[in-house]
Amino acid sequence: MPGYRRQLYRDDAVVLRVQKLGESDRIITLLTRRHGRLRAVARGIRRTTSKFGARLEPFGHVDLQLAGDPKGNQGSSLHTVSQVEGIDLYGKRFLGDYPRYTAASAIAETAERLTPVEREPSLRLFQLTLGALRALAEGSHATTLVLDAYLLRGMSLAGWAPALTACAVCGTPGRHRAFSVPAGGAVCPDCRPPGAAHPAPATIDLMSALTSGDWRVADATETGVRRECSGLVAAHLQWHLERALRSLPLVDRGAPVVGAAPSPGGGGAGPVPPPGEGAGVDGMDRGMTE
Repeated sequence: MPGYRRQLYRDDAVVLRVQKLGESDRIITLLTRRHGRLRAVARGIRRTTSKFGARLEPFGHVDLQLAGDPKGNQGSSLHTVSQVEGIDLYGKRFLGDYPRYTAASAIAETAERLTPVEREPSLRLFQLTLGALRALAEGSHATTLVLDAYLLRGMSLAGWAPALTACAVCGTPGRHRAFSVPAGGAVCPDCRPPGAAHPAPATIDLMSALTSGDWRVADATETGVRRECSGLVAAHLQWHLERALRSLPLVDRGAPVVGAAPSPGGGGAGPVPPPGEGAGVDGMDRGMTE
């Protein structure tokens, strides 16, 4: 637009993804506190002389000054990064830790999928994402538990929370043994569709604990229960997203239980590409409510 001058504004954000642009620039996908998800160009960031190249890496919590219209009414959809200060660069703690790196990648990809509209504020999702990355960095809970807690709570924010304490179809309260992803969660015997899973009662208890932030129960669970929980959570999420997450099958969920079927959407091992090239009072939950 002739005569349009881009305004400057500040916000803090979590870096979700980076992409190469030209010879020396990058496009940074950000989840901001006040302006939702947006994309910004960091010019010259790939040059060795760049002053803030290391600050704009995936999983970092940063404070930025951006040039552009925060409401997206004028000018380009891409903003420009003019200043950046690192608040806590969590990605540096994950580089040598495959389980935590892949879990952080799944968290970042999920956050991007849960914000399909750019510049739509989502403060609770921002807090949830920041808290999950902080919990991974601190190592206060098992990596897979942090990831599954994030996925369950993210689905709750999106309105996709699985039914755990009542039948997803008829609403009959109780502890139902069958679980159907298409039906929306636990189902009673009368509503159970063909092909429904029959997870262990401890698995449903773990899902409830992760959703409510009961880490005493979650931390005490066994590996087999955690893997079954991860499979149900991944299947439920990807059913509602209507697409698979690229990073989720790469998450290291530990050694499989002998004789157990592989969990959908989790547990693989192998190289993982870089992204783009509540309620408690301790640990993860404290970070989610900031």
